[in-house]
Amino acid sequence: MSASAFRYQAAPGQNERLRDEIVHLAQRYRGYSARMIYLKLRQADWSVNRKRVEQLYTEQGLQVRRRQRKKVAIADRQPLIRPARANEVWSMDFVFDRVADGRATNWLCSFDDATH
Repeated sequence: MSASAFRYQAAPGQNERLRDEIVHLAQRYRGYSARMIYLKLRQADWSVNRKRVEQLYTEQGLQVRRRQRKKVAIADRQPLIRPARANEVWSMDFVFDRVADGRATNWLCSFDDATH
């Protein structure tokens, strides 16, 4: 290890202006992540490293707020009732297939649920 690297001490407060600007942008653009704030800084002619912006962003405890999903109440499940006689319930479905020469064929099939 070189002597200059061994004796090196970081200058405190170098990032204060940048930190203040990041907090200001994060408050103004609430939905922006660290990368979007980095782009905003670049648009404002800040010559800054993306990794430094991400580091200061997390040091300030900033993060994009994630929306909570609405919980849908689970309804009581009912068993599927089979039809008692023919022609009571009909179902339809599209069927897709290919013939031997490669042409596609489509059919609309309808069938009686009681007798199928």
